[in-house]
Amino acid sequence: MDPAGRHALVTGGGRGIGAATARALSEAGARVTVLGRDAARLRAMVESGGAEGFAQADVTDAAAVAAAVARAEAALGPIGILVNNAGAAESASFARTDRGLWDRMLAVNLTAVFETTQTVLPGMLRAGWGRVVTIASTAGLAGYPYVAAYVAAKHGVVGLTRALALECARGGVTVNAVCPGFTETDLLAGSIATVMAATGRSEAQTRDSLLRGNPQGRFVTPEEVAAAVLYLCEPGAAAMTGQALAVAGGEVM
Repeated sequence: MDPAGRHALVTGGGRGIGAATARALSEAGARVTVLGRDAARLRAMVESGGAEGFAQADVTDAAAVAAAVARAEAALGPIGILVNNAGAAESASFARTDRGLWDRMLAVNLTAVFETTQTVLPGMLRAGWGRVVTIASTAGLAGYPYVAAYVAAKHGVVGLTRALALECARGGVTVNAVCPGFTETDLLAGSIATVMAATGRSEAQTRDSLLRGNPQGRFVTPEEVAAAVLYLCEPGAAAMTGQALAVAGGEVM
């Protein structure tokens, strides 16, 4: 029961970790739909062979996601693999974290995972097979300053993963999280720009400061995260459920 021939839905699939994951699943023979807000990026993924179809929707809009899932399943069949990758990060001290920032971080990083998974999971359980993999973060395993809302959301994702894994344990569906450290994506570039603006540091100084916690002394690549996702979808990982795999160069053990 491998990914080949399975319909995989990857949210936030137009760039970064999502795009790398879509390509890895496609190369493994899955029929991939990428979902996101940027139709041009999604279309480019299809045209380049990184996905078979795309669905435009904002993951924080549950009704739009449900409609997009219905269209995707009508085109490529029931979804057997769900990769919850869409996310965002905003930084502020706790004192400056207002309710708007808090709500935005939970909406995109946690509530969207809940709603998208709840939309797709019943079909997996009916089929007796499914793989749910959520891209969390090392922020779901440890604390970091100035991103309290993001950390809270990612800890919530890890907790949701563990609870849902137990509910699905006898239903043929595994539920796991992959927790990358700092990864070379647009999200990282935005974080670096924010730190530079706030501190006056150069890009090189900012990058060095972010790498201090990584024993390997480098950033993770999107392809390394995608490889972990692919593993969790393969037959050899059938006993892996409720796990939060750190892909972080030894930062979290």
